[in-house]
Amino acid sequence: MAVRHRLIRKPPEDVWAVLATGERYGDWVVGTSRVDPAEGQWPELGATVRYEIKVGPLTLHNQTVVRRSEPRTLLELEANSGPLGTARIAIELRPWGEDTLVVLDEHPLRGAGGALHNGLLDVALQLRHRAMLGRLARLCEEEDSPGPAQGRPRPRPRPV
Repeated sequence: MAVRHRLIRKPPEDVWAVLATGERYGDWVVGTSRVDPAEGQWPELGATVRYEIKVGPLTLHNQTVVRRSEPRTLLELEANSGPLGTARIAIELRPWGEDTLVVLDEHPLRGAGGALHNGLLDVALQLRHRAMLGRLARLCEEEDSPGPAQGRPRPRPRPV
């Protein structure tokens, strides 16, 4: 199991606004490209997004479904990677003063990922999670609004 956390300098409502926009999935999830809403209204229970993952010359077509959604608190997803299997991804938002502590917990459920799960895979997931949480933090902290990034000017960095 790979668990990682990061403090995001925005309130839970702002972080949730990014997570709750299905079209933004590819902006913070490492490895995804061409994200399309598939079924339901993201992030309602059962809603799905489809996306591509490019691995060298291969393009994998995957989908993620919402398994549990508690606005501003918790989003649990099941990522289906075809022959590689499925994984549970839980994103918990905890108020931390005026900020948000985001806890990301991922582990394989079925398929090859579950059968081959080991410490080395957890190390790879930790690296991926570090990048994902970094992207999520940048999206939340650098933008005034959580809508789709396309067509918006780059936000100005906040003074430190």
